Amino acid sequence: MIILHGFAASNYYNLVKHVLLYKQLPFQENLLYAGSKELLAISPVGKVPAITTPEGLNISESSVICDFLEETYPDIQLYPENSGERAVVRQIMKIAELYFELPSRRFIPYAFSGTEAPEPVKAEIRQVLKRGITALSHLSQFSPWIAGEQFTMADIYVYYVNSIVSKFASSQLEWDVLAEIPGMAEWNESMSHSPIAQKIEADRLTNIPEFIKKVTAQIRASKAKQ
Repeated sequence: MIILHGFAASNYYNLVKHVLLYKQLPFQENLLYAGSKELLAISPVGKVPAITTPEGLNISESSVICDFLEETYPDIQLYPENSGERAVVRQIMKIAELYFELPSRRFIPYAFSGTEAPEPVKAEIRQVLKRGITALSHLSQFSPWIAGEQFTMADIYVYYVNSIVSKFASSQLEWDVLAEIPGMAEWNESMSHSPIAQKIEADRLTNIPEFIKKVTAQIRASKAKQ
């Protein structure tokens, strides 16, 4: 059986968990937090998520895990058959990660410490997000799914990327980023009503208090060393 390592407050953990549930693959969850010795024994850089395959192989990096699951368990497909269409799906995923999720993630330390990001940081992140908005507006179809008629890996990937954008970038910048892409907000809302997304959200909310307690302790320890 596949073992999914990580914690439910992580959007990337939930992304992989959604893929596992959508593909109807049996798996068990192993609660580990980023940087722990236990996780470092599984993931080379101690990042969440990671999986251990039934054969005992450890794999980290969410995009790598997603591709592994697709190639190993192809019965329920999340990529189009056509190579060009697959490339478009991967392009959407990569752009969402580089120009949406990663810049928005820079606001997380400010959010958890209860401070506001400096204006130069905000300006830099806003500029990167604008590039993402332009690219995703061009590539996304929402007819009804993000890449067209077929539900794909991009739908799962972007949905969990958007959770970081909405929570941190939109609040810090006072800017509804998703609303800038025609059809994105409506599609995102539709995705949130799926039974899989609702189960994952319930698990996330259950994990949040423990996660916040852990992050707060880490911030205090870091400040004490300064």
